[in-house]
Amino acid sequence: MLTETDKRFLRVAYEEALAGFEEGGCPIGSVLAAGARLIAQGRNQRVQAGNPIAHGEMDCLQKAGRQRSYGKMTLYTSLSPCMMCAGTIVQFGIARVVIGENVNFGGNEAFLRERGVDVIVADDPDCIALMKRFVAEKPELWAEDIAEDPT
Repeated sequence: MLTETDKRFLRVAYEEALAGFEEGGCPIGSVLAAGARLIAQGRNQRVQAGNPIAHGEMDCLQKAGRQRSYGKMTLYTSLSPCMMCAGTIVQFGIARVVIGENVNFGGNEAFLRERGVDVIVADDPDCIALMKRFVAEKPELWAEDIAEDPT
């Protein structure tokens, strides 16, 4: 069940995703929070920065800088995390992940749960609609983002 804090931070993640879409990039946004305190927010920057590993979660974590511990933090992401981002969540010991949607991309929820991460999928209609639009309008960019050969 989503708390009011969860809803607020998931909305910020969605707004980051929307900003990335409007910049011509992949619409995936992320927020790192400790309770009700915002630590950082970011978005997929692969296109904008020309950086193949600048996924939304990675951009957010980079902006968060060094943290002594992530064990009591929640990572919010507009789209289910890929394996690279899921591995980083596990590596950093992030305790909880709130996912906006996993309809357009079934990420690695099972991988996270098997490693003790509390995973909540919100099925957010705005996150679903934005990603669906992106996949329909820019299938080649989406294939590149998830490392699929479009040919």
